[in-house]
Amino acid sequence: MASFDLSKYGIKAPHVVRNGGTSLIYEEAIQHDDCHLSSVGALIARSGAKTGRSPKDKRIVDDPASHEHIWWGDINIPLDDRTFLLNRQRAIDYLNLCSRVYVFDGFAGWDPEYRVKVRVICGRAYHALFMHNMLIRPTPAELDHFGEPDYVIFNAGKFPANKYTQDMTSSTSVDLSFERGEIVILGTQYAGEMKKGVFTVMNYLMPKREVLPMHCAANEGPDGDVSLFFGLSGTGKTTLSADPGRALIGDDEHCWTDNGVFNIEGGCYAKCIDLAPDKEPQIWHCIRYGALLENVPFDPVTRTVDYSDQSITENTRASYPIEFMWRAKVPCVGGHPRNIVFLTCDAYGVLPPVSKLTPAQAMYHFLNGYTAKIAGTEAGVSEPQATFSACFGAAFMVWHPMRYARLLADKINEHESQAWLVNTGWSGGPYGIGHRIKLAYTRSIIDGIHDGVLARAKTREDAFFGLHVPRNCPGVPDELLNPRETWSDPAAYDRAARRLAEQFCQHFGKYRDQATEEVLEVADRHVAPAAGHV
Repeated sequence: MASFDLSKYGIKAPHVVRNGGTSLIYEEAIQHDDCHLSSVGALIARSGAKTGRSPKDKRIVDDPASHEHIWWGDINIPLDDRTFLLNRQRAIDYLNLCSRVYVFDGFAGWDPEYRVKVRVICGRAYHALFMHNMLIRPTPAELDHFGEPDYVIFNAGKFPANKYTQDMTSSTSVDLSFERGEIVILGTQYAGEMKKGVFTVMNYLMPKREVLPMHCAANEGPDGDVSLFFGLSGTGKTTLSADPGRALIGDDEHCWTDNGVFNIEGGCYAKCIDLAPDKEPQIWHCIRYGALLENVPFDPVTRTVDYSDQSITENTRASYPIEFMWRAKVPCVGGHPRNIVFLTCDAYGVLPPVSKLTPAQAMYHFLNGYTAKIAGTEAGVSEPQATFSACFGAAFMVWHPMRYARLLADKINEHESQAWLVNTGWSGGPYGIGHRIKLAYTRSIIDGIHDGVLARAKTREDAFFGLHVPRNCPGVPDELLNPRETWSDPAAYDRAARRLAEQFCQHFGKYRDQATEEVLEVADRHVAPAAGHV
């Protein structure tokens, strides 16, 4: 393959590979990038000291053209253009020192009307394979006519940022300029920074076109009905969306347009700690030739991976093209969602296993993005800890969360989608006292959503959250649907529910100034009920 000219960026590396095939990248990675071949044919790579994202080191250039659109704060931290250019030059200087540079040109977004052209320039072959998997791979004809990219990622992750540069807090910096259409990565080799950088770009661009970007999974039933699954880590998003009876549109990032939904990505990036064929058979069978394993320990002789080994990191990952998944729908597009499922792992044992939401309630729970971390992971922690992440992906939201919530409500109303809150956490008491809701029960709930049984079911109103809770669901004990009845001490349940409702209200406080009247009514419903109304 002829060397690709990068001189327009000031890069004059002697050997440049553009969109190399899987075998070529494998050869480059094994010979020049300290990578290895696993016993099943996947490429194994290490990301160095950083084995996860560095959100505190992410910066966005504060430019007059985009300033008013960005929700500045702890997530979107401003950077001046001069510092961006200093870091950009530092990345280019590093790439010019590399004997080999890799380029991957691909698309973000399966709908041609909305797709964004992305060019990745990196010094590691494994990063090229990662983006080959995670972006949408162009056909030879599309590559020939690719033209100028909309965004360029300069990945010089092996080279540190100068921590003495203005606005730098460490040797790691991930900088994004919307006006220049560029992302610069220094001081971290974790491949996920590129993936989430592209998602952040989509979270900025799409609302300008009244398109809702979403941190969710999506699948499609035999009749073409689409479901979305939102949820933070540990809530079951990957497990429940990988339904053998439904086609997978995507597992992590989507957009909802006037045409329907489309996957942003061309692949999947799955956690694989404790991966086993009986627990996650779909992911297990995707790890083969063409897949990338990141930070997994393996036997140096047999090259067999030990998925239970956390010695490098608990955040072990596998990246593979979407078509590796059983029943993946390619192209990864679908119609307007019939059902929207918000997944939460409530370790307090308070929320019902399933609740039917009004559009205003959907906005409220979307804004809060609640789940709970399990207690016992830190010394002195004896209770679960509530976690809130706006839009179930606050780290990647650029606009104020209410912008995304309004888009969601508008689309729910326009297309008559039904939103649900599904608790995959505890029942009968909090973590340590109660029991986790069986996966079989949750699958029955999802089946009841898909076949319409729960939409027709009679409901009762939850006293603390105003949720509409189905009284019956095939395959689920009736008493489980009313969490208060599963507690041996109903008064203890009331106290726990009141505390959680107060935490919801406290978190929602930062959005009140931009909330609609309907959402404020939902928020104000989260108060202690009067005696006798529980």
